[in-house]
Order: sequence, then structure tokens, then C-alpha cells
Amino acid sequence: MKNILIIGAGKSSSSLIKYLLDTSDKENLQVTIADISTENALKLINNHKNGKAITLDIFDAQQRENEIKNSDVVISMLPARFHIEVAKDCIKFEKHLVTASYISEEMKKLDKAAKEKGLIFMNEIGLDPGLDHMSAMQIIDRIREKKAKMLLFESFCGGLVAPESDTNLWNYKFTWNPRNVVLAGQGGAAMFKQEGTYKYIPYHKLFRRTEFLNVHGTGKFEAYANRDSLKYRSVYGLDNIPTMYRGTIRKVGFSRAWNIFVQLGMTDDSYTIEDSKNMSYRDFVNLFLAYSPSDSVELKLRSYLKIDQDDIMWEKLVELDIFNPKKKIGLTNATPAKMLQKVLEDSWTLQENDKDMIVMQHLFGYELNGEKYQIESSLVVLGENQTYTAMAKTVGLPVAIAALKILKGEIKKPGVQLPISKEVYEPILKELENHGVKFTERNVEYLGYNPNNVVG
Repeated sequence: MKNILIIGAGKSSSSLIKYLLDTSDKENLQVTIADISTENALKLINNHKNGKAITLDIFDAQQRENEIKNSDVVISMLPARFHIEVAKDCIKFEKHLVTASYISEEMKKLDKAAKEKGLIFMNEIGLDPGLDHMSAMQIIDRIREKKAKMLLFESFCGGLVAPESDTNLWNYKFTWNPRNVVLAGQGGAAMFKQEGTYKYIPYHKLFRRTEFLNVHGTGKFEAYANRDSLKYRSVYGLDNIPTMYRGTIRKVGFSRAWNIFVQLGMTDDSYTIEDSKNMSYRDFVNLFLAYSPSDSVELKLRSYLKIDQDDIMWEKLVELDIFNPKKKIGLTNATPAKMLQKVLEDSWTLQENDKDMIVMQHLFGYELNGEKYQIESSLVVLGENQTYTAMAKTVGLPVAIAALKILKGEIKKPGVQLPISKEVYEPILKELENHGVKFTERNVEYLGYNPNNVVG
């Protein structure tokens, strides 16, 4: 039997594990799931004869090496910063590696060694990054084959709550790592290009510069710019494209309300708060407001951010129970971002039968024989429940399918890579369609941003 080692059994691993176990008899697979705790892994294996859960501390180099040595393909579902140690072991013991994370600078440095040993290190093969790359490249390559000139590429993706489980005023629940949601947009200005003009949005303005988009058959959404849209020009072979924009989708109104936390400083992760453990939620809010011997926390906040009492923004804050003097943060030496995450997890955690929703949309503008055209490609996937979420499905299935195709020798090109070649994306997208992950394409009127060619 071929052994696939999965390191990490977090929220995004459920569909990955299920897919590999479901195909394990046919493909003669042993699926080993390694985590610091086997509780979730055992649940997901559900006594399947080809599944095995083991306890693994990835900082235990000897144990980590032993497990990697005994595998045929390694899938790392660890937080991105831990992939590199796994990757080095994969080089040492000549094992293929699959991750859903962005390619780090450290990972790039392993490209030569991976190629020399004929190893495939497939990264960015989850949802975003991953499914976005594959679905975009499929259409970009098709446009290129017509010898057309690309004018516009925009890509949007969001993990949201499904309409039937949308039970709060924020129209949002956590469908992946809450910490990443709280820290979204930090670490530098968002940068993109519109009609040949470079645009930059600093973090403190990011959530007030949103785009609106309509996803056919699903409704109206908003999107804020991802941190660096420009780096994908060279990745996609679009170096001279006039418009390049990648953004994160939310329901309309979310960004305006989230901006309250940004302006207060609650999303800051760069320093710790003294006595955070004993603070109440109300104390936490008061940290960021001026002292007053007479005014309440509510009054100070409304005055500071100019929020009227009958504004929906105010109702959103009240709904989070953020002014409660009895609820405790309970985290020692926590940063403001960690404290905010604790508050939000009370209200935004998916309940057992809640369903989430993935929405992705690409826009492609191109010119052919003097005429301008636009293609709109959209994906909507609904989750089943708290465990088998749309997020887990759209992250985990591409990872699982890629690992299996590497194992079977159907993906051959070695090196550190992302899934932008036809050899990789075509069979994976085809297989995903069998699991309900299918894009809908429409030809729409080309509008661009600047039909009158006025300097923007």
C-alpha cells in the first residue's frame, strides 16, 4: 500500500481526509493523520480500515523524520510558518510534498534541490490560493490561444455564512482560522492596478475602499483589496495588463462595521495588554477610549467614532455583547487582536448544523480584432454542516486530488510550484466538478473602469 501522511487535522482537513479514505480501497492507500492531538483525526477517520491517527509533535525532529521517511507523499496542513521543517525533511528523504499555503521565500530556496531529486512540491493548491489560480489560468490560457490581448483580470473570493444560517447582523461567521480574519489586510498597503494606474490603500483605509460585485444568481456583495495583487501579473503571464485586482468578498455592510475595530486599534497584534486575563469585554473596549469621570463607555465610543444610536453599526456592536462588564477575556498577556478574536468567537462560531458558503468570482476583459469582450466566471459552494464545510471542501479536495495524482505519476513536473500549468489544473478541475465544485461562465458586456479614457 502507498502511504499518504497528512500532518495537521484542523478545520480544513475533513473533506481532504474523507476523499482519500473514500478512494483508498481503489487506489490501495494507507492514510496516516498526524497531529498533536488525535481527537479530531479519530473522529474524521471514523474507524475506516485504511485510516490511522498518530500523535505527532512537529517540533520533535526524530519523530517527524521517522513518519516522513515511512510515507510516499506528505500533505502539510500545518500553519504556513511550520511547512519549511517538513519540506526540508521531504528533501532529505526524497518525498513529494503538498500544501495549501502561499509559497514562502524559504520554500522557494528548495526549488533546485527538489528538481535535482525529481520531487514535486505543490503549494497554493487550496481554495485561495489554489482554486482561484486553476480556474483563472484555465480561462486565461483559453483567451491566449485566441491570440487576444488581456485588458482586465479581477478575482474575488470569500468564506461566508450560507443564507439559511445567516443569523447575525454582521452576516458573517468564522469558516476558517479566526486569527487570520482578525489580522486580514495587515502587513503593508494593498496594491493593485486599474486602467494602467497603480493604486495603493493603507491598512487604516482598507475597509472603507470597497468594490461592489453581483454574483449571478446569488446576490450583491462587497470586496476589499487583497494585500498584493501585483505579484500575480508575472505568475499568470499578465505583466502588461492594465487592470489587475484581487479582493476578499464579504456581505455588504461588513467592511464599514469592521472598520470600527481597525480605527480603535483592536486588530493590533504588535503588543500585549497588562492584566488582559482579568479584563471584562467592557474593559477591553474602554482601553481604546479617552478617560472620563462621567461618560459611559457606550457614550464615549459613539462620540469618538460619530455613530448615531439608531445606526445599524451600533446595533452590530451591541449584538456582540462587547459592553458586557461580567464576561472575562481570560487570556494572559494577550494582544488586542487576540482579545478581539475571543470576543468574536462567542458570536461567530459555526454551530453544529450551520452551513457556510464559498463565493468566488473572476472577471476577464480582453480585446480581439478591435472588439472588447468580458467573461464572468463564478463559483458558489454550500457546506453541509459544522464539520464538512464548504471551506473544508474547497481547500481539502484540491489538496487531496493533487496528492493522489502526484502519487500516481499523473503530475510529473518537479520543483517548488503552484498549480498554474495545464497538466495540473485541467484534471483537478475536472475531478472537482464530480464533487459539485463547478464554475459558471457568462459572457457579459465589457465595461472596464474607464470607458472614456480619462486619467484615473
